[in-house]
Amino acid sequence: MGKIEWAMWANEQALAAGLIYATGGIVGVAGQFRGWQFACFGIAAGVFVCLLEYPRSKRGKGTSVERTGQYCFTVCVKAFGPLTRNYYIRAFLHATLCVPGGFMLATVLGCVCLGIASLIYLTAAIHGEHWEPILPRREPPKRVGDSIKEPPQNPPPRPPPELRRKKADKLEAAAYDNPMSVTVSE
Repeated sequence: MGKIEWAMWANEQALAAGLIYATGGIVGVAGQFRGWQFACFGIAAGVFVCLLEYPRSKRGKGTSVERTGQYCFTVCVKAFGPLTRNYYIRAFLHATLCVPGGFMLATVLGCVCLGIASLIYLTAAIHGEHWEPILPRREPPKRVGDSIKEPPQNPPPRPPPELRRKKADKLEAAAYDNPMSVTVSE
């Protein structure tokens, strides 16, 4: 059984938590609930977490699938260097951002989800994982059809060369020769 890449799970959990946290904040502000200031913080924290967590990290083994439009966010996250690369810092950041969400009912679910993401990031950090950006490849991809100079003329299945039809320029030579003798039996 392979090694679990905890950071991949934490990234998905934190992105969802950021969306839930921001949505809860919007509900709290729109409903003008008591303590709506915590809801304002929930909106800001949720949007920040979504921007931080949108770019996926490069996987240790296998192929890394980046999200659509991830490159511009990757450049921004990469610019902060060790602050965003270290998963201990991300775990602490998510843990501190989720605390104010516990004071309002509309943001409690986002708070709990972000707390869980914080624990998963702590597990990833303990296992020695760190954030590595997925950057575009420098070399162009290999072209598949370079070795084929001219496509085949006959569709498959192709008969052996000696049994193939000849060109119709010479009508007699173009006739198909059956290698098996055919006799009419009555």
